[in-house]
Amino acid sequence: MFRGGLFLSGGPRGAGVLELLENDPQLRVDAVIVPRDSETQVRHRLASLRRPPRVLSALPAGERPDLLVECAGHRAIEQHVLPALAQGIPCLVVSVGALSEPGLVERLEVAAQAGGSRIELLPGAIGAIDALSAARVGGLESVRYTGRKPASAWLGTPGETVCDLQRLEKARVIFDGSAREAARLYPKNANVAATLSLAGLGLDRTQVRLIADPESCENVHQVEASGAFGGFELTLRGKPLAANPKTSALTVYSVVRALGNHAHAISI
Repeated sequence: MFRGGLFLSGGPRGAGVLELLENDPQLRVDAVIVPRDSETQVRHRLASLRRPPRVLSALPAGERPDLLVECAGHRAIEQHVLPALAQGIPCLVVSVGALSEPGLVERLEVAAQAGGSRIELLPGAIGAIDALSAARVGGLESVRYTGRKPASAWLGTPGETVCDLQRLEKARVIFDGSAREAARLYPKNANVAATLSLAGLGLDRTQVRLIADPESCENVHQVEASGAFGGFELTLRGKPLAANPKTSALTVYSVVRALGNHAHAISI
């Protein structure tokens, strides 16, 4: 049996992953790591699972799970992923947008090298990452990402200064610029743009347009790439996670798929 740890942080992403893993006999989550003041709440939330994991505020000294999975947001990379890598524990990271922070990629590489481990960045809500990475090898010249979400999904972001999101009557572009700037202004919505940037041309050369659409009930991701290899266009319509409209449900499925690839004999 493959055993691993999962950062949950009391959030809907981690809970969704645990529920889907209930039916996989080859994979067991031993523990979830959450802020100390959330432990009681998370224990109550997970009590209905057939195999509820331990709820901890930190990985116990000397304990080495087969894998650590970050589902908790950007702070968990600093607090948990960097130390785990240095201890030789491989990690999966969902919050790829955090890697837009200057110097963080290099720090992760140093920690992984020191511990002889590795970090895997998950595609989350977007597809075609393998094609984009291959295109970079063959000659990639331009990448544009357009993210369209329900207007309510942009509440609490700088989009509120662009227009009245709660009274918006038609689709409105709330950002148009580089992936680096998008990650700075919209950190909680930056994972897709950052993932595309790391797979392709980087944060400064990847163009991003963000749209608030009051008529949309989906998170729509569009990627256009071209170069010496040819070109491709991808449109992906992801249903928002019911517990958090800022997150696509496909992000949760991406984590489950990645864990399955580590646990099962055949991966794809």
